[in-house]
Amino acid sequence: MTGNHEQHQQRIAGQEPAKHRRDKSVQRRRVLIGGGTVAVAGGLAVAGLASADPLSTQQSTPKAATSGTASASASATATTTVCTLTAEVTEGPYSLDGALVRKDIREDKEGVEVQYTFTVVDTANDCAPLADALVEIWHCDSLGEYSGYVGGNGHDEEDDGTFLRGGQTTDENGQCSITSIWPGHYVSRAVHVHMRVHTDVTLTDDSYTGGEVIHTGQLFFDADINAEIQAVSPYSDNTTTETLLKDDSIYDDAGASSGLLTLTALGTSVSDGYTATLTVGVDITG
Repeated sequence: MTGNHEQHQQRIAGQEPAKHRRDKSVQRRRVLIGGGTVAVAGGLAVAGLASADPLSTQQSTPKAATSGTASASASATATTTVCTLTAEVTEGPYSLDGALVRKDIREDKEGVEVQYTFTVVDTANDCAPLADALVEIWHCDSLGEYSGYVGGNGHDEEDDGTFLRGGQTTDENGQCSITSIWPGHYVSRAVHVHMRVHTDVTLTDDSYTGGEVIHTGQLFFDADINAEIQAVSPYSDNTTTETLLKDDSIYDDAGASSGLLTLTALGTSVSDGYTATLTVGVDITG
């Protein structure tokens, strides 16, 4: 009871619970994260990459095609990508071990569809595609509740411990796709998604064993689009206070603004959903 009370007080004060931790196994890793359609030089500031320490950057010509217009630009011109930006972020208090390996993580959760495409590249190998990496994501539902922790943000609903959690392994192009919903919000944090990238995992029937976490990060959404989505059902049923992106401590203070997703509408209404792309570069040599 004491721990739950302390977490509750932290949320009221606008802080994340004390369970936040940084995975020490990845502190030495160098990571680039940028929106898939703006990963070329000249567009990095749009994705928030300009907030990183310029002394930690290095440029090289990409060998891997990234998603969206970035791949077309890279193949048509000699543009370059920044390959060694440090952008690791706290794992947060709602992680669980043994994620399900699956493409669709929604289960029965309703919300605006988001079709993610992640491209993982190896910065130690001229940004070549990193195959067989497990990209894992997890996030809250439309009411701000995480599976395995339902009730922690003030709502009473069924909890099976697996909704809106899962991952996929990358193909030979370093890419994988995951379908989910747009996250809701809860006190003290802007709308976000958690991410881990694993290497050397052994796949089981529906999960994995072993491996090493080489990147821990958080992903963020355009503030204007998010405002429209949070105003429609089922998000509008969430009466908790929302923290705006500009006020989120992790988004700016921890350098996570480079986790801003590149979004493309699937239709004419926000309810039709979006594609979301991100390029994640990791140095697997440590």
